[in-house]
Amino acid sequence: MSARSTVIKVFVAGVFALASGAVAAQDIGQVKVAKGTVMVERAGTSQPVKVGMAIKTSDKITTGADGSAGITFTDNSLVSVGPNSVFSIEKYSFDSTTHAGEFEGSLKKGKLAAVSGKMVKQAPESMKIRTPSAVMGVRGTEFVVQVDEPKSN
Repeated sequence: MSARSTVIKVFVAGVFALASGAVAAQDIGQVKVAKGTVMVERAGTSQPVKVGMAIKTSDKITTGADGSAGITFTDNSLVSVGPNSVFSIEKYSFDSTTHAGEFEGSLKKGKLAAVSGKMVKQAPESMKIRTPSAVMGVRGTEFVVQVDEPKSN
């Protein structure tokens, strides 16, 4: 193996490593409003949410009894998470040129209000919200979802 071949292989490996890191850390939205106790769980750590904070795929937003948050995504979807809620972003992708994309979130408990963005206008089946008992495909532009905690017997 020549020295030139080794240099090219190292360069290509470095480019792939940088590209995969950039995709993993891609910002998909931004916190526009945060009141009370609001935490984001990312890569196994939990930190307080601040206005202007970037949101990434796989983030889990948790609000306390006094907490609420408003998030704007890159396709201009708006999601408001109410008090005592747990909302996870399971999948998100958006092409700003074609407006194609996919948004899958999961509301474990609490309340969520949303206004769909450009990707739903392009393809109505592109946004889904899961709850413990249902999967909702978003066909309209605005909706509210509430998941009550199970009652103990």
